[in-house]
Amino acid sequence: MTQSAPASSALSPHEIRSIIIGVLVAMFLAALDQTIVATAMPTIGRVLGDFENLPWVVTIYLLTSTAVTPLYGKMADIAGRRVTLLVAIGTFVAGSSLCALAPTMLTLILARALQGLGGGGLISLAQTIIADIIPPRERARYQAYFATVFVSSSIAGPVLGGFMAEKLHWSVIFWINLPLGLLAFWMTNSVLRKLPRHERPHRLDFLGSGLMAVATIALLLALSLGGPHYAWTSAPILGLFGLSALFWIAFVIRLRTAPEPLIPTEILANPVVAAGTIAACFGMGVFIGMTIYMPILLEGIYGLTASQSGLALIPMMVGTVTGATLSGRLMARITHYKRPPLIGLAVSTVCFGLIAINPQALPLAVLEILLTAASLGIGTMLPVTTVAIQNAVLQHQMGTATGAMNFFRSLGGALIVAVFGAIVMGGLPADLAANVTIETLAKSIAAAGSDIGSVFRWVFLAAAFGSLATLCALLRMEERPLRTKVEPASMAME
Repeated sequence: MTQSAPASSALSPHEIRSIIIGVLVAMFLAALDQTIVATAMPTIGRVLGDFENLPWVVTIYLLTSTAVTPLYGKMADIAGRRVTLLVAIGTFVAGSSLCALAPTMLTLILARALQGLGGGGLISLAQTIIADIIPPRERARYQAYFATVFVSSSIAGPVLGGFMAEKLHWSVIFWINLPLGLLAFWMTNSVLRKLPRHERPHRLDFLGSGLMAVATIALLLALSLGGPHYAWTSAPILGLFGLSALFWIAFVIRLRTAPEPLIPTEILANPVVAAGTIAACFGMGVFIGMTIYMPILLEGIYGLTASQSGLALIPMMVGTVTGATLSGRLMARITHYKRPPLIGLAVSTVCFGLIAINPQALPLAVLEILLTAASLGIGTMLPVTTVAIQNAVLQHQMGTATGAMNFFRSLGGALIVAVFGAIVMGGLPADLAANVTIETLAKSIAAAGSDIGSVFRWVFLAAAFGSLATLCALLRMEERPLRTKVEPASMAME
């Protein structure tokens, strides 16, 4: 491998800013498309005349984007960051154009699958590129920008999706990706040529990639279809879980026997990578689960409308960004950078536990304060896990490690969200659970004679357990000194 000078010596401050803004726009593309479709789905179903297959518009994007995340990480280490990012942006924009032009629901679903193939690389590639130009000690501050992107997309996505579908046309939610994609392409294309080259000659493990993709898709299908569509103990769901387990076993065997596996075993065996990824899985799972299911509680107990419940979630989103920002800035200044998230996660665990005591008796203001404090605690974990993982691997493994972290974080998050969903759906009779949506769940629980407060007591207990698990994983993560230069980690840090 040809070593080069650190990125800071090859790039001017203006060029660094251009790269950062460009990759943040690329990340915003992927994050926004996970939320903007939700509020437009009823309109899409009505215009295309197909409500039965409407959920696949969201599910297929989740399946393809999650399955290809590790592949992008490996490709970034093989072919370089610039080429891989431009391929991801191009695939995403092409998929978006086909979505906007889709005349039927089947065509839209297939176009969303293509869009997911591009979107799956945007987030991990953005984090990898930032790692190439910013040293670990300073990098945590930029991770707060990533948290801002996710929170902004979570807030703006549903609002924009509903507005565009109602006032303009549902296809606009996909056309908007074209100028954003071109902006990201323009801001990063020429400047990324100046990035230092860290890649080494590699071979992509196509067999391992296929095994992992099938295992992932089968598992996510089981999690998506279980509960609302099929009983968890039904033959289709058990069959999908069994198929997933079979292919995961084959994937593990492939990792142990392949000359150059998709994810090198030394990365998976790295104690910092393992503990940091587990912490990120539980933390993100709890946060996503809360954002998905909290509107049900707010509408069912406090009588808020759908739009009011969305506004009520803003303090929780702001808390996450605030926690990530504070933790990121402290990480650049203090030696024991795990202390802020450990304190924050302890606060989160206590807050979720307090809410679980009697959710229906809490005034709305008190609930908002506790949720904001809990989300702030979770936010403190986000920059620490990402930077610690990147700090623990060699520079030429950065893309693979970051892709693997995002992949397992998404997969673990889906598992935890499925647990939340199983708890909520457990408050309904089996025949009723198959015919409800997130939007009608609060009314359905009440109609079934179930107490929403008692149902959500278990949700908050699960959230407290997830927050505690995040805390324990972070405790186990080794606190290695952060490098102050953008250069390969020493072999001693493996």
